[in-house]
Amino acid sequence: MQLSQKQTGTIRAHAASRKLCVRVRAADARTKGLTDPAVKLVNGAVTEGPDLSVEVNGLKLPNPFVIGSGPPGTNYQVMKKAFDEGWGGVICKTLSLDSSKVVNVTPRYAKLLDSKGEVFGWENFELISDRPFETMLAELKRLKEEYPDRVLIASIMEEYSREAWQEIIGRCEEVGVDAFEINFSCPHGLPERKMGMAMGQDCDVLGEVCGWINAAASVPVWAKMTPNITDITQPALVAAQQGCEGIAAINTIRSVMGINLSTLRPEPCVEGYSTPGGYSYRAVKPIALEKVMSISRLLQQQGFRDAGVSLSGIGGVETGGDAAEFILLGCDTVQVCTGVMVHGYPMVQHLCGGLQAFMSQHGFACIPEFRGAALPYFTTHGDLVVRQKAALAQRKAGKVGLASDTAWTGDGFVAEAESMVSNRG
Repeated sequence: MQLSQKQTGTIRAHAASRKLCVRVRAADARTKGLTDPAVKLVNGAVTEGPDLSVEVNGLKLPNPFVIGSGPPGTNYQVMKKAFDEGWGGVICKTLSLDSSKVVNVTPRYAKLLDSKGEVFGWENFELISDRPFETMLAELKRLKEEYPDRVLIASIMEEYSREAWQEIIGRCEEVGVDAFEINFSCPHGLPERKMGMAMGQDCDVLGEVCGWINAAASVPVWAKMTPNITDITQPALVAAQQGCEGIAAINTIRSVMGINLSTLRPEPCVEGYSTPGGYSYRAVKPIALEKVMSISRLLQQQGFRDAGVSLSGIGGVETGGDAAEFILLGCDTVQVCTGVMVHGYPMVQHLCGGLQAFMSQHGFACIPEFRGAALPYFTTHGDLVVRQKAALAQRKAGKVGLASDTAWTGDGFVAEAESMVSNRG
């Protein structure tokens, strides 16, 4: 077919535009510090290479990357952006029935920079959603109508009231949310009202509230754990025993970002004052991995993994390799919140590219092939001592040659000499 000059010019212009778009996107990624290659996503699914789709508690996600509850899921516009860019699922900012009790202040964030001037840690004392509950319900309903095949999860929090929990669950289910994540873990502001972390640290209260929730909910329920506790496996076990279909960990770590040495005031600073907030981003990943590992081993040992209880990992994920570490510890999904605030919603395309690169390196065709593969290699320090002694003894027994002239014997002389020949046939 012969193309007209106009058609040829249009095609060339389109091609040039696409190349420019790719160059701009690549430059933008480099500027923001993303190192993973970006891949094309169609409705969140990769178009080639290893399969990233996962099925969790009956929910099918095109990839394991989920927007964590917080500012990236605060209204219709940003959640729509997340779906359009390809995120596997979205968890909205935590909702409560009476948003009039939620009053945020600003500034409410503080950053910790590394030696290169890049963000390494992030503190916030932002509260749950301050938007009217009815407004959020309408926007969740609209999202499900526009994206019926994508996973939308409602993060919810309430005070110690069975009626309130039952009401918020019923009304959220009416608009079609696919699951709930229960915020038992916000470390600032809400604990003053005996909510969030205050519930997550009290296993008796946690168990009772989980019982109320699971008696009312007809969709999967994930309990989000606080790391601000001596043993995170205790509330995780209680939540699983009370019927929660999934555990999410971790929420932010209670912290003070620092003191301004010029003003002598703490940061972030509001009218000269501050309050402890939640710490997140890359700095918390090692802590998050330990907490997730402990929960994953517990769920496995207690038979909850075989029963279908899922695990969602959170904490410092910036690359596909970071996500692979959480999955190797048994996570079904991986949540990102602060990373989106630093890099933007297109970050998911880089996360998927990085995860696929890891999978290709090891020959994994799908995520279940390596989920939990690192768990068997965790043990006690005492067992490490025993293993090392046994290994040293084995190496000593198989050592080639003689250690000194004193070791020569008469009867074994020929064999001993042969043991020290390097070019034996």
